Amino acid sequence: MQTISGKPGPAGRDTLPLLAGAAAAVGGVGAVLAFSDSESPLRAPFALFFLITMPATAIGSALSAMELPARLVASTAGAVTINLLIAQVMSAMNTGPIRAGIPAVAGVSALLFLPALLRAHERRVKNTET
Repeated sequence: MQTISGKPGPAGRDTLPLLAGAAAAVGGVGAVLAFSDSESPLRAPFALFFLITMPATAIGSALSAMELPARLVASTAGAVTINLLIAQVMSAMNTGPIRAGIPAVAGVSALLFLPALLRAHERRVKNTET
């Protein structure tokens, strides 16, 4: 008799990094298309994908102690909040084009990635010392 378990098999563990890499590539293409003033029909959806996934992954990496569903909700809400705050600041400063929003979102997201990077570095240092 075959037993069905809720744990992902080897194929499930291999697809997550692949999906994350594909999402990063699509987001990167969106940022490049937004900066290049391309007339591509993919410019707006890919740029929007970048603007949502970049802060969401940064917040999700900072909240690694939470369970996955709670982390997904919190990171999505945080990404929307970051985008709204940046849009509010850009509106107050009369900075119009999307070209100013993409580096702002990337910068805030990079700052949010720092705690996760520092934790990973501390773990590596701790593992090499033992």
